Amino acid sequence: MKKTLVLSAAIMMLFGASVFAKESTLIDFTMLDGDLEIQVPDSEQPIKENKRTVMDYGVAAGASFNEDQKSLMKTSLYIEDWEVVLNSSARNTVSLGQSVVKTALVKDSAKVPFAGKNVMGVHVIFPSGAYNANCKIVPPFDIPAYEPLSTADDNGDRQEPTDEEKASGRTLFEADSEDTPAYGLVKNVGTLKSIAVTTMGMNYPHGLYVLLKDNDNVERRYFMGYLNFDGWKTLTWNNPDYITEVRTREIRVYPIYPRGLPFVKFAGFQVTRDASHIGDDYIGYFKDVKIIYDKAELSSERDIADEDLWGIVTRRERAKQQIEMSRFGNKQVNRYIEKAKMATEESFTPSLDANSSSNAQQNGGQAADAK
Repeated sequence: MKKTLVLSAAIMMLFGASVFAKESTLIDFTMLDGDLEIQVPDSEQPIKENKRTVMDYGVAAGASFNEDQKSLMKTSLYIEDWEVVLNSSARNTVSLGQSVVKTALVKDSAKVPFAGKNVMGVHVIFPSGAYNANCKIVPPFDIPAYEPLSTADDNGDRQEPTDEEKASGRTLFEADSEDTPAYGLVKNVGTLKSIAVTTMGMNYPHGLYVLLKDNDNVERRYFMGYLNFDGWKTLTWNNPDYITEVRTREIRVYPIYPRGLPFVKFAGFQVTRDASHIGDDYIGYFKDVKIIYDKAELSSERDIADEDLWGIVTRRERAKQQIEMSRFGNKQVNRYIEKAKMATEESFTPSLDANSSSNAQQNGGQAADAK
């Protein structure tokens, strides 16, 4: 009788019963500080990264790079590593050079629970002409869904997963526990019920979207509302097609094994500027993104350890992980090469030294006296 009840509960879960809806923090920018400093040879300024999410793309670099160069090929979800991607009608020399993402410190005196912490600050320059424009604020890389959970050392090198980390069954960008925020990835997601964004409005008339990707690599955008308000506010998207009555839902039965767990991951924000609205500078601040969703599967005790016996999900996820890392690494290596080719000089080297300049001035003064 007990097994029958557990099986019935699992079937109801697959049907998407709303009683199992769950809230999770998809990403929290207060947790993405630059708490890791990687020293650069021949430079006094270290590279800042986020230790929890640092990734090494040196494994995708070719043999033409030495070990010192590969040791610097690291990136993370550190706030200042995020990028502003402008659409074609918004791109010009000024907007491309000055549209950036920075860490923004919330004052200790602020009347919010995250006072004294860093959030994401965004500066975008939209065209002043009367035509539509938009931008995306995206992470420095597509957040991997299958990267194994591991710890990074003080140099940003990821260590071999411990037995405890393997036993947790979690990946690197998932939450450490059910009560803590994730780092852009939430698994076991069925139907999305609601999305919430905590952001500061500054009376801009622009629209805000949240971009999410699923396990089929399909990106969808969700309209959160307009930013024409002042101060901190939580903007919410509610699924208009969400059905709360189980009996009226479409019943779909899927094999329990080896489907694997469906997931959603954070792909960024999109800010849209209408042609009839003011252009030029846009300033925005973001604290976190939360989701409420139905679980895709109800975890229950199985009589046979299917994965230990067949290993199908492990093989599939390992193959997907290798594909993710190859795509991620190639993009970052190309950027490293481009950065290495950039000019670093701020001004010309003087052709005349200080003595020559002073002698020239003295000679000029003597010539003037002779006249």
